Amino acid sequence: MLSKRLGRFGLTLHPDKTRLLDFRRPAAPQQVGKGPGTFEFLGFTFYMGRTRTGRWMMWCKTRRVRLRRAIQSVADWGRRHRHWPIQLQHAALTRRLRGHFNYFGVSGNFRSLQLLVEETKQAWLKWLRRRSNRTRLTSERFTALLVRFPLPRPRITVQIWGS
Repeated sequence: MLSKRLGRFGLTLHPDKTRLLDFRRPAAPQQVGKGPGTFEFLGFTFYMGRTRTGRWMMWCKTRRVRLRRAIQSVADWGRRHRHWPIQLQHAALTRRLRGHFNYFGVSGNFRSLQLLVEETKQAWLKWLRRRSNRTRLTSERFTALLVRFPLPRPRITVQIWGS
């Protein structure tokens, strides 16, 4: 029925990407873990999980492949631009992180955003340490640098499950 309806608009369903899956709440005896099925859509993985009060609810998080790609992109950018002044590096990293937060900053996805910020800090430290033959940038000096040039904190920009 769905393929006929889409056919009216000149659209088709891709047979390898289209499937029916059981995405109902798990049976009453299941008290822990995730639900039976997950699916990926627009860069997110949707799954059934428990709330703090114990009810089943649909959750979403950044798709693993997309998160890995974002982390790798930051690391590659740091390698190519480690010769830039710190102010310009900070501005560019801030823009990248804010753009990621604007798209992936949905309710339930805070942990993935936090992981990206931590990986960005590690990559930035790594490439700043390789600006010379001597390791002049200790972790204490990098912490002081982050006080002067803080990276944006992860934030949820869209509440998709209501308030």
